[in-house]
Amino acid sequence: MATLERKNYPALGNVSAPYVHAVKHGDTLYVSGLTAFGSAAQGAGMAAQAEEIFRQMTIVAQAEGTDVASLIKVTIFITTFAEIAALREVLFRHYGDHLPASSLVEVSRLFSPDLQVEIEGIFAL
Repeated sequence: MATLERKNYPALGNVSAPYVHAVKHGDTLYVSGLTAFGSAAQGAGMAAQAEEIFRQMTIVAQAEGTDVASLIKVTIFITTFAEIAALREVLFRHYGDHLPASSLVEVSRLFSPDLQVEIEGIFAL
């Protein structure tokens, strides 16, 4: 049985809640939901927040010796469908020809009122 490795990435900042940035199990990396919290994009629109999240996903991927093309599944939480077209543009730009399996869920709110999107991912390593 593969062991679990709980991981935090210093470039993403300190975690002050009861979770880690990711958990590695064998050749699979499960990344906790990432947001634009604490970044310049925090109060911006959904597309800007998604760009920040993909910047963070890229940091995680590079730390693991891979890239965003290795995403096999994402779950995206949004607070409104009003900016879905702009979000899709960001997603297509970052996925390229490597579309992951995906779930999109509208929620009433995220943990901070100025956040509009949260994305969690699963990478094949």
